[in-house]
Amino acid sequence: MIDLAERARGHELLDEGVPDEEARRSLADLRFVNRWLGNARPFVSVVRPFLEASPRPRLLDVGCGSADVPALLVHRIESPLLAVGVDVKVLHLQAAPPDVQRVAADVRSLPFPPQSFDVVTASLFLHHFHGQEVADVLRALWALARRALVVNDLRRARVPYEFGRMFFPLLFRSQVSVLDGLLSIRRGFTRDELRAAFTAAGIPVRIRRTFPYRLLAVAEKPAA
Repeated sequence: MIDLAERARGHELLDEGVPDEEARRSLADLRFVNRWLGNARPFVSVVRPFLEASPRPRLLDVGCGSADVPALLVHRIESPLLAVGVDVKVLHLQAAPPDVQRVAADVRSLPFPPQSFDVVTASLFLHHFHGQEVADVLRALWALARRALVVNDLRRARVPYEFGRMFFPLLFRSQVSVLDGLLSIRRGFTRDELRAAFTAAGIPVRIRRTFPYRLLAVAEKPAA
């Protein structure tokens, strides 16, 4: 039986590089996950007030893949929203919708000045990092936010892993998605682990569990 007591290491296939057509199939699977299993309702309900409090709201989503998460927010916010999606791979961004501005960049060296976005989000992205690097990434994203940093990620547990073992081969078009999905669950966080990363970064945070086996972390900047 797979040990889930500690976060797994190792690299996901989509990050390492796979043939373009396989990557596109896997990205389509990720969009399916975000739509049906991605915690969309609580995520939007948390992010929306911060954006709607700004007369000219600006959103940055890091590790955006094909940018379906920021596109969702564009259509849920009443004010015109400038949404920017960042991903390290140009191929991923090519499938992004036109209402999201796309930037190819590494999260370790983002080309934006401090506090240039009302909200910075990272959805199913932070688990790609380990050790001190998790806190370093959080600290870098926090510096870019004027109002809030919101992280939505996987809660590591036996139930979602066993669900994935049984059903990912039936739900996903790509074998890459099956293998990466199982590894992602093993690389997910407990609530205490995610809180410890925010504490190491010096960022006050509220974290709650959400369906299905997600952690939603909200770090809010103090009012000016």
